Amino acid sequence: MRRSALIDRRSFIKAAGALFLASLSPRALFALERSDAVFASGFRAPDGTFGIGLVAEDGTFIDRIDLPDRIHGLGHSPATGLSVAFARRPGTFAVVFDARRRSEPIVIAAPADRHFFGHGHFSPDGRLLYASENDFDANRGMIGIYDAADGFRRIGEFEAHGIGTHDMTVSDDGRLLIIANGGIETHPDFGRTKLNLDRMEPSLVIANAATGALIEKHVMPRELSQLSTRHLDVDRDGRAWFACQYEGSRNDTPPLVGHFARGEALSFVSLPEPVTKGLANYVGAIAVNRRDGLVGIASPKGGLAVTIDGRTGAVVSTAPVVDAAGIAPAASGFAVSSYDGHFGANRSPVAWDQHIVRLS
Repeated sequence: MRRSALIDRRSFIKAAGALFLASLSPRALFALERSDAVFASGFRAPDGTFGIGLVAEDGTFIDRIDLPDRIHGLGHSPATGLSVAFARRPGTFAVVFDARRRSEPIVIAAPADRHFFGHGHFSPDGRLLYASENDFDANRGMIGIYDAADGFRRIGEFEAHGIGTHDMTVSDDGRLLIIANGGIETHPDFGRTKLNLDRMEPSLVIANAATGALIEKHVMPRELSQLSTRHLDVDRDGRAWFACQYEGSRNDTPPLVGHFARGEALSFVSLPEPVTKGLANYVGAIAVNRRDGLVGIASPKGGLAVTIDGRTGAVVSTAPVVDAAGIAPAASGFAVSSYDGHFGANRSPVAWDQHIVRLS
């Protein structure tokens, strides 16, 4: 077991405290003590209820936090130990929780003229929470700002400089917001219907985290205007890796993964043709393993998980995963979940949701 993995597990157990550990079943406690890492993901239980599952690296359930409805993406603050789960679009709630149960969950409600897009990120010091939101009447993406020191009260918002804002993250120094604008118009009156597939405007944005001012905007080339930029993660060199979902012809084989950084143009990764076809024009999640210099992607439509060398763009490995859902950095490589209940080598009687977050 690597030292960094030991630190992750030991720090989680130390912060959890005796009361939390005493509340666990013997099986869950055993799994926690043996696990290299701890993860959280949304799920739907067999009885139709929803929750957040706290999971050991082998997929063993450790704990559950109940939810009012389905979630999509999650974020975690190493600085405070708090995590957040966002409702699936066009949901209007987010839940801030402490997986170690040192405090009660806090429910955040989106303003009346907004809904969440399913993603958000904490500032490096944990004092602010940024959330991707939809100003649906004006058809513009927004970044809501919430104050962690004041019960996550909404204290402002910035324009996302695009439409269909989906995932977003924050640079390690806290100065930049990195935003994936999927380019797809939606409105809660029409549920999850995509209203502008013939005139999409996907883009990737770098903005000032203090003022919201636009620093750079990368618009998809005209021939890739139906390539929706959806998910992001940042590597140890500060490059943002992005993953896409294609809304054009199923016979097309556009690039689905790329990276960029401040002052650099977009660079697409040229995957081997069998891998591109195997992804079925849909990457549902992306994650960076900074220590190993790897990038992982997962496709539920293609039933495929792919590991890429972050330095060369070469494919390191592929693995068939039916209904592949979330992906997150593990002690070695990546942890992958599926809609049919698999998490790593284990299977639970739940349907895991689209994303995983590693808790540290």
